[in-house]
Amino acid sequence: MAAETASGYIQHHLQNLTFGRLASGDWGFAHTAAQAKEMGFWAFHVDTLGWSVAVGLIFIVLFRLAARKATSGQPGALQNFVEVMVDFVDGSVKDTFHARNPLIAPLALTIFVWIFMMNAIDLVPVDWIPQLAAWVTGDKHMFFRAVPTTDPNATLGMALSVFALIIFYSIKVKGIGGFIGELTLHPFSSNNLAMKILLIPVNFLLEFVTLVAKPISLALRLFGNMYAGELVFILIAVMFGSGLLWLSGLGVVLQWAWAVFHILIITLQAFIFMMLTIVYLAMAHEDNH
Repeated sequence: MAAETASGYIQHHLQNLTFGRLASGDWGFAHTAAQAKEMGFWAFHVDTLGWSVAVGLIFIVLFRLAARKATSGQPGALQNFVEVMVDFVDGSVKDTFHARNPLIAPLALTIFVWIFMMNAIDLVPVDWIPQLAAWVTGDKHMFFRAVPTTDPNATLGMALSVFALIIFYSIKVKGIGGFIGELTLHPFSSNNLAMKILLIPVNFLLEFVTLVAKPISLALRLFGNMYAGELVFILIAVMFGSGLLWLSGLGVVLQWAWAVFHILIITLQAFIFMMLTIVYLAMAHEDNH
């Protein structure tokens, strides 16, 4: 494979199917990376949204089916799987979250399973899903990325949803005064009123940065790890098109080795996102002032 062809192949696989307002003023799909960039903020990554919703529906259907067919007798494979997942998440919540909130455990379960399922799409060979999309639409050159968590828009959207819950419960539990006090009266404090007032800007700067870093770190950690994993799969796929038999053979070995290792990554990233969400919401429920 020529360098230019390899470069184009990589860029094509890293471009989302984007829908938005074209330069002509009409709404439609971008056919080049430049068109996608020109669409600006109100462009939609259709592949990211579609796969996120599809995987979410699969999650709902599977767990709903397991709940409807649950039995106190000998459970089936699906019920066993769901019970293991529920027990695992429930134990994680009980170990970390000590307040009373019926939302946290279902939220943690949803986050873990949903992100894991989105991440797991990365184990499908990189060309299969784009080629299927091209065959269905009849457009051999269409962009299509199948892993939602390799799109920063998806990971940031989930992180901002968690951030909104952090703000909501911080104000609900501590009150607006307690929330503002938490941002302005810590970590530095003084018994002297004048000094306490002088320290407010410093405290606010430190605490505000800490607060804002929570959703950013959640989003970028998941995106960075999954994007890197997808890029490795794409680079391995380039080896198959090299025309060299030995390089293609090496690609087969690397493909399987990286896929096995990547199973750990996709599970770990889902677990980290879930645990950090639990920890952040536990901190939001703490009322020590």
